[in-house]
Amino acid sequence: YGFYTGFDSDNSSGDFSEANHKVAEMLDLDPHQSNTTGKHNRETEIQENGIKRHRTSLPAPMFSRSDFSVWSILKKCIGLELSKITMPIVFNEPLSFLQRITEYMEHIYLINKACSHADPLERMQAVAAFAVSAVASQWERTGKPFNPLLGETYELTREDLGFRFISEQVSHHPPISAFYSEGLNKDFIFHGSIYPKLKFCIEAEPRGTITLELLKYNEAYTWTNPTCCVHNVIIGKLWLEQYGTVEIVNHSTGDKCVLNFKPCGLFGKELHRVEGYIQDKNRKKLCVIYGKWTECLWCTDPTTYETYKKNEKRGGEQKKLKPSEDVIKSENDDADDMPEVQDTVQFIPGSKLLWRINCRPPNSSQMYNFTSFAVSLNELEKGMEAILAPTDCRLRPDIRNMENGNMDVASKEKERLEEKQRAARKERAKDEVEWHTRWFHQGTNPYTGTSDWLYSGGYFDRNFSDCPDIY
Repeated sequence: YGFYTGFDSDNSSGDFSEANHKVAEMLDLDPHQSNTTGKHNRETEIQENGIKRHRTSLPAPMFSRSDFSVWSILKKCIGLELSKITMPIVFNEPLSFLQRITEYMEHIYLINKACSHADPLERMQAVAAFAVSAVASQWERTGKPFNPLLGETYELTREDLGFRFISEQVSHHPPISAFYSEGLNKDFIFHGSIYPKLKFCIEAEPRGTITLELLKYNEAYTWTNPTCCVHNVIIGKLWLEQYGTVEIVNHSTGDKCVLNFKPCGLFGKELHRVEGYIQDKNRKKLCVIYGKWTECLWCTDPTTYETYKKNEKRGGEQKKLKPSEDVIKSENDDADDMPEVQDTVQFIPGSKLLWRINCRPPNSSQMYNFTSFAVSLNELEKGMEAILAPTDCRLRPDIRNMENGNMDVASKEKERLEEKQRAARKERAKDEVEWHTRWFHQGTNPYTGTSDWLYSGGYFDRNFSDCPDIY
């Protein structure tokens, strides 16, 4: 996530914002012609069983970035702070970073699976798969989500998936996004804060603790996301890489899962690979986990894994996994979550499938490489505007216009909102007034003892009378 935050600051010099005005002309987009893809999704459809059916495409297809270069912008910024760079809207995708965070919940069935297991090892396996799945939606997503305005919020309630979610941009310097989610059946609480430490534009070290509480077992798991890196900023096709060590700790049992997101290496041999293990409080390895964060995750016992690796080094036969409906159905009751795709992971016989990436819609490449879950995030359903907080991302005009293909309007709205934010900050400084967050407060994570942003409660009571005017 980190590459896409830290731009468009309210301290932005605006030196490069003139590029935004030229975007619509260069793209030659006609919003009236491009709106056909989402025509049938203007109102939420209802399935026969009464469950809402969310839209399956965006109102307008994405534009081509082939005529634009990230480097053409960044080379003018050498010596400047990243927070003083305003990127043209052409590099965005029509989602706020707060909505991007919500994509953690795309594979919520893994939390449900963890809640259903009596065995703590199986619970840890499901939680580990959930932690890996949280970054899977970033695959081929090279568009920059909109940097949230201070005080911006996003809520999502999915009765069909059994959760509700609220997030708030609690700080702008540094950029910090806090979120809280809970199961509608009171079976879990999931919360955290994300504030990446930016290196020059291509790498972000994530900071902030992610916490998952399984209430039935009185268990809490914590971890931090891997480092995100963007390649080919200067020339070539942009692509994302996740690497670094992720440690998931079960604070009740002392079990720990250590996952190594491997850097791709010189010849790409380790591309997207994830390997690790689960150990108990006495550091005994209980199982080995392997796979790719862009494809799938498997687990096997340590002895089988070591035997296979030794055989592999001796040049023994290697088996590649082929799609198997029997395997898929036995390892996951949710057949809809399991795509029919060819994996490239070396399969170790006897392994158990923990997770497989969801299929993307057929038109995903024309929709910023969004998943089906991501496509639905900015959907403004009929009647929703009357109950949303006035700070909700869905009401943000620059994102809404970009989604609808109105690039020129979106660009101007983006600049207007940034200027409004700068003016508000100057006014607060002049009056010596501190900014107060609305739904989260700074405190201490009860499990790690580290600084964290915690949910203050009350959002779903829908008293929005004192929400800031940010749009």
